[in-house]
Amino acid sequence: MTTKVAIIEDNTDFLNRFRSVIQSSPDFELVGSAANGIDGLALIRETVADAYLVDLGLPDINGIELIRFAVNTHPDCDVMVITMFADDSHVIQSIEAGATGYILKDSTTLDILDCIRTLRDGGSPISPLIARRILQKIQPVAPAPGHGTDRSPAKVSAGASSTTARPAGANALLSEREYQVLQALSKGLSFKEIGARYFISSHTVARHVKKIYRVLAVHSRGEAVYEATKLGILGS
Repeated sequence: MTTKVAIIEDNTDFLNRFRSVIQSSPDFELVGSAANGIDGLALIRETVADAYLVDLGLPDINGIELIRFAVNTHPDCDVMVITMFADDSHVIQSIEAGATGYILKDSTTLDILDCIRTLRDGGSPISPLIARRILQKIQPVAPAPGHGTDRSPAKVSAGASSTTARPAGANALLSEREYQVLQALSKGLSFKEIGARYFISSHTVARHVKKIYRVLAVHSRGEAVYEATKLGILGS
């Protein structure tokens, strides 16, 4: 199946370049483009795409608003920011609005295509340095020992039931189900096995995994387990 892509970019040169990049690959289909925010909203409203490429520096509407609108209108879509802005503020606002990828406009053709493929595979193509800054900003401060955090073995190893006492980081970053899926991933279970354990479909498992990858800013199961362990979401 081809990946349907829509582009919202006000700079004509970049828009033409991105259109050419998408049209050059047989596994992608360009389903529409817009050169400003107003037309971008209409494009999102009227066109279902797997991935929306959104510029932040639009002349009429903040690209952050388009990201939020795309995610709310098409919950299963991915939004990848392609921009000149590399500062923490723009990155964090984009991720908080629902963007699943963030790359700069000087990326090569292969980088852009690979980033979109990574998005659709459940990854988050974001600079590791930027990802670490994001995690540092959203990671809660762990309470000092003896100040209300129960780290007893019975609590930590109680399994994946709804009564399990989860680390503070997990409560802040992941839902109960996402935490269960992350635990299952760390044990090497396949999507099918995870689905059977929690009575959900493999498709639903994939959606949870995609969210986990996005929150942790990683691209693979191994990276997810490593980052979650480092952040204290999973036990070491």
